[in-house]
Amino acid sequence: MKQAWQHFLQYKPLLKELVRRDLKVKYRRSFLGYIWSLLNPLLMMCVMTLVFSYMFRFDIPNYPLYLITGQTLWTFFNESTNMSMYSVLQNGALIKKVYIPKFIFPISRVLSSFVTMSFSLVAILVVMVFSKSPFYWTILLFPVPLFFLLLFAMGIGMVLSALSVYFRDITHLYGVLTLAWMYLTPIFYPVSALPEEVLPVILGNPMYAYITFFREIVLYGTVPEPILWLKCVLISLTTLALGLVVFRKMQRNFILYI
Repeated sequence: MKQAWQHFLQYKPLLKELVRRDLKVKYRRSFLGYIWSLLNPLLMMCVMTLVFSYMFRFDIPNYPLYLITGQTLWTFFNESTNMSMYSVLQNGALIKKVYIPKFIFPISRVLSSFVTMSFSLVAILVVMVFSKSPFYWTILLFPVPLFFLLLFAMGIGMVLSALSVYFRDITHLYGVLTLAWMYLTPIFYPVSALPEEVLPVILGNPMYAYITFFREIVLYGTVPEPILWLKCVLISLTTLALGLVVFRKMQRNFILYI
């Protein structure tokens, strides 16, 4: 962990350049550019609100805000881990030419997605204004769950990027996994709508912890209980440490497979 942090600081300029490159590529030849980071969550919220609040009639106060808070965090996690999964393979030519700490590549993808999500947070503010939601002081704590989620995504991203070098099928399987994971996360439905036998699975879902933390401080104006803080910290740090260990062990033979 200490060595990884030293490499992180040493190659910080390269990391910034990789993040800048990812952002440029993402919005290249786009007329609206970064505005899509605001429009996408708003448009998706409108569609999903129409479907789930009217067709399925979920009785949730301020459903648009409930939906966009969960949707924003999930979109970041899904996008960042998917981009990380391909990061080593896509930079194979560079890895063969010069020495670079290879974990820089999945981390840069997660950070570029995090920057995109930071623009999407404006969409949440827009929904709060139009829905006349109260602005509680607890909203000032919003960086906390986002930071926990960032560390969690980095850990998952490093594991996926290492596995995809050796097992290319993981790139297909992960799409199925994230689809199931999304439906097991209360993004567009309330936990109360689930049968009791499913609740242990939902409560053990890391994304449920991060989204619940974020909703409590933004939507309900309450400070999460200490157990939720502890859960988020432990999951984030454990996943990040696991990602570093797995990546470090598997990177030795990357050159033979990329």
